[in-house]
Amino acid sequence: MHTSFRDQVVLVTGSSSGIGKGAALFFAECGARLVLASRNEHANTELLKRIKEHGAHGIFVQTDVSKDDQVRKMVKEAVDYFGTINIAINNAGIEGTPLNKTADYPESVWDEVMEVNLKGVWLCMKHQIQVMQKNSGGAIINISSLAGLKGGDAGVAYHASKFGVIGATKAAAMEYAREKIRINAVCPAVIETPMAERAFTDPDRRATAAKMHPVGRFGTVNEVVATIAWLASADSAFITGTAIPVDGGASC
Repeated sequence: MHTSFRDQVVLVTGSSSGIGKGAALFFAECGARLVLASRNEHANTELLKRIKEHGAHGIFVQTDVSKDDQVRKMVKEAVDYFGTINIAINNAGIEGTPLNKTADYPESVWDEVMEVNLKGVWLCMKHQIQVMQKNSGGAIINISSLAGLKGGDAGVAYHASKFGVIGATKAAAMEYAREKIRINAVCPAVIETPMAERAFTDPDRRATAAKMHPVGRFGTVNEVVATIAWLASADSAFITGTAIPVDGGASC
């Protein structure tokens, strides 16, 4: 158990499944207090049960991160219940329509992807930072993607939004470094999550995607969570404004 996280208040968006769910369970095992946020109430009700089985405390706030009033409410409920936010993991995101090329990409899908993946990260940081300023510090980890580091076939909106997350991370990190608020990004390649299951239902496409990673496989949620945990910990106290690939060498 990483005892350094005991009693820390950790907010996780997109906690319903995949990386968000894995991060929530990890920090619960470490004795942190959890604020879960997503649109999926049922999945988070089940997750809260598991968190409590670890002896941890948690709450769920149903949140659409693309809506300022809902993000403001999410942060307020976290502070009202636990008093503060020490660590924030901005993970909520959607994939859009990966196989649509740029000229065929639907405008409505572009708007939705940018609203959730990029505007959502900005809104979360906006309200989380205000709380952390009162704490005299904190750690924010934004989940970008390998698609935020290089082009590919993940869809123009997904790439644009994830590149944008890295830009927003670097800008905010510079603005608040002297206030001891560290802001970093994690850039996973293909990770074994429900999103990957939806994207790679075809066995041949899945095999091709696996070969994209020099290590020859998809990553695991635990491998991404380990990087998130390091960035949230005092061990990375001199790290801010960076974007760390967790990609099996795919960005080399």
